[in-house]
Amino acid sequence: MGEIHTYKMKSYINASHAMRWESGTGQKHNHTWEVIMEIQLDTNHLVRFNDIEDNMREVSVNYSGKFLNEVPPFDKLNPSLENITRYFYKKLSETLAKSQATLMRLEIGESPTRFYCIQHTDD
Repeated sequence: MGEIHTYKMKSYINASHAMRWESGTGQKHNHTWEVIMEIQLDTNHLVRFNDIEDNMREVSVNYSGKFLNEVPPFDKLNPSLENITRYFYKKLSETLAKSQATLMRLEIGESPTRFYCIQHTDD
């Protein structure tokens, strides 16, 4: 059985949101979203952590300090933990590819006890 080597990097996004329910929109509230990326790089290259952090910043800068309900795509898409994680997984995967990195797992937490996770598969 082979080994898989990954790096884990953590960042935070301070942003607010309000859930949209069938009965209407919930109360606006703040979170410090914890974003944990697990990435895999070609083992023949040295890791340029600054490049990876720049990739993360490139995606998160549009959301930091904002009311997510007013920022695309969450102006139309319900800004639930699940939808936020799915969107960030897609965007981070595309952005990290510029640094020859594969996003193997993404965990986003809206609190220290609640996370939603997406894991890369080769399917």
